[in-house]
Amino acid sequence: MPATTVQPSTVPGKLVYFSSPKDGSRPFVRVNLDPSSTESRFNYIAVEHTLPIEDVRGKEHLYTLDTAGFQYFQHKAKHTSFSNDEEIEREYYPESTELLKKLTGASKVVLFDHTIRRRRPGEVDTDVTKRQPVTQVHVDQTTQSAINRVHRHLPESEAPELVKKRFQILNLWRPISKPADDWPLTLCDFRSINRAEDLVPIALIYPDREGETYGVKHNPGHKWKYLRGMTPEEIVLIKCFDSIQDGSVSVLTPHTAFEDPSTPEGSPLRESIELRALVFYD
Repeated sequence: MPATTVQPSTVPGKLVYFSSPKDGSRPFVRVNLDPSSTESRFNYIAVEHTLPIEDVRGKEHLYTLDTAGFQYFQHKAKHTSFSNDEEIEREYYPESTELLKKLTGASKVVLFDHTIRRRRPGEVDTDVTKRQPVTQVHVDQTTQSAINRVHRHLPESEAPELVKKRFQILNLWRPISKPADDWPLTLCDFRSINRAEDLVPIALIYPDREGETYGVKHNPGHKWKYLRGMTPEEIVLIKCFDSIQDGSVSVLTPHTAFEDPSTPEGSPLRESIELRALVFYD
């Protein structure tokens, strides 16, 4: 009988962290910058560190949205093609809205965008239709940008009252069509980060507006997790923001794609979809 390959429970991952601009200036990244532009796309420094990344398959129950900042679930989507944005919004958005309500107990869910990522070695992210997995540790939202999101996507008649109650920004992530063995997603347990020292706001400069995200500084105490071989029938909810910040629950989740040295040779290139949602509670 052929020998069975035993997968390691922990693998070394080369993770790209943030380091502040040497001149002390405000960190920024220009989004959707014209490829012909001579302006710098960003002004901060990317630094690679190798850290252990644990496969939590079989131990998923140890990681919840309120403790670790992320949570895995089994869920088979009704919409499976993910080839047309209009179809995704018409078919996948409604079922995902109901799923988020069911899994979180939220009273109101507003999906505000989605991104399909297909790894294509050698290609450049030229626009929103060609997005590769993100290979730098980051957090999608700061407190200010999360509040701005509510005002941007909800009527001004509703937004001021909604931000007085608990609300979150969650990312619903799943592989498309095949297991995500290639460049999987890894998440940092919120309980292992130091928000005051590890997180640095980065300005996202769009042609018509500004947003804000967090760069994440290296901390050897970070505890990184992933679910090896996630299938399209498996999802992970990633907490990007929580308005409860009194220490009782997780607030956010640093995350990134990484090159898994245990990925079987010849594995299909990673394809995934993520939905971003404003999630409100009564």
